Amino acid sequence: MKTLLRDLIRTPSVNPRDGAGPGEAAVAEVVRDWLTDQGVTARLHEVLPGRPNVVAVVPGRDPKAILLESHLDTVETDGMTVDPYAAEVRDGRLFGRGACDAKGSLAAFMMACAELAAGPTPPYTVVFAGVVDEEHLYRGVLSLLDGLPAAVVGAVVGEPTDLVPATAHKGVVRYTVRTLGQAGHTSRPAEAVNAVSLMTRVLSHVDANPPRLPEHPLLGAATRCVTRIQGGTGPNIVPGQCEIDIDRRTLPGENPLTVWETEGEELSALLPGQVEVDSPFTVDYALDTPADSPIVTALGQALTDHGRDATVHGMPFCTDASKIARAGIPTVVFGPGSILDAHSATESVALADVRLAADIVVDLARRFPACD
Repeated sequence: MKTLLRDLIRTPSVNPRDGAGPGEAAVAEVVRDWLTDQGVTARLHEVLPGRPNVVAVVPGRDPKAILLESHLDTVETDGMTVDPYAAEVRDGRLFGRGACDAKGSLAAFMMACAELAAGPTPPYTVVFAGVVDEEHLYRGVLSLLDGLPAAVVGAVVGEPTDLVPATAHKGVVRYTVRTLGQAGHTSRPAEAVNAVSLMTRVLSHVDANPPRLPEHPLLGAATRCVTRIQGGTGPNIVPGQCEIDIDRRTLPGENPLTVWETEGEELSALLPGQVEVDSPFTVDYALDTPADSPIVTALGQALTDHGRDATVHGMPFCTDASKIARAGIPTVVFGPGSILDAHSATESVALADVRLAADIVVDLARRFPACD
């Protein structure tokens, strides 16, 4: 297990975000080759040029399938204080970019597939997918959903949840707001309209007016915050434009595009004719899987058998699970590691938790409701 996770970490797979860079191809090949060596049929499916998903199938007694999905890509390594690709092990933890988010889950799902393939035959077919582009535009999971090799009755998405089942997470819509002033010389500011000063009105309004919605029992409140501000072109020029980015975390039941439209009208009304709201540059939906879904129940039973907490939780971050759920597949998020370690300067995961996650997923697959 340690060797597998080390090989995954030592193979860089930083999401190129549509820029230059090798992307996920090399790690996709590592995943395919390891599964093939374990007797699991695995193939690459190109999503973007040089950026393939890996899809593997473990046949079950029923051709309907359980989907195990996690992502191949990582965020950048800037600011890391450990070697991102050394895969150093200290005190039972493996360090490196992607160790927690989400190559720990990837390794656990791969090991589970290998064990299931070795027998006995699971009641349902198991489809494993390692997908690209989760950290950017989710195109890997969307491509996967367009070509699943079997009808899927439930899915587990691998992300760092501290080995608790997460049945809900927030969605997000991100958009840019711009104030329009009139540039001028700083020696005559009264003859200009300072766009930065105008933006203070928008900022004050955003801070004073959080989303007013009932809290979700697992997710709490919807949130809205400013994440970037930029204005001005020189030290002696009254700025004619200023812009901010807003991150709005949505709750189940909210449509992110409707939220953007409503908030755009709200902010534009603050300064009529002097505020522009751009189309969203990130849109993702919330997840809210019923706790009594068979996939959630089976995971909870497996957790209980291993002495772990089976109480369902909510997560504040977005995952591929919401896309899978929107395709009509009941989905739960589960995996080793803590979100506090994801994307961090010292990202790591406990090796024992990766092993335990694999064992729990094997038990889930073997106990999933019997064939009809």
